[in-house]
Amino acid sequence: MEENRNDQTSESGEGVLTDVARAIGSTLGKVASAIGGTDEPQAAATGPQHRRQEKVGLVTSDKMTKTVVVRVERLVRHPKYRRYIRRRTKFMAHNEMEAKVGDTVRIVETRPMSARKRWRVVEIVQKAR
Repeated sequence: MEENRNDQTSESGEGVLTDVARAIGSTLGKVASAIGGTDEPQAAATGPQHRRQEKVGLVTSDKMTKTVVVRVERLVRHPKYRRYIRRRTKFMAHNEMEAKVGDTVRIVETRPMSARKRWRVVEIVQKAR
């Protein structure tokens, strides 16, 4: 009878070590929950682990309600001539900071707020003169 039991456990791949591992895992889960933690990894609880992009640009329009248009400039090297060219991109940003035209602002990537608005103003770096 004892030999049949050993044969069955060896065929299914489970044995004494697996039972011990399950017991230890169960005990650790109980201890963690008693302390106040969870037995799940920390990364799963916090969500995505990437940092949001930040850009600094100039406010070019504030005619919309709670929205500004921010122009961000970047330097790109020309593939053939190897000179640096200024490229401009306009972003629509949610404006709770009351930024005005001419202000230099820091914008950060956020959830979609409208069809074209995916950024928000987090800081006014320099006020317009």
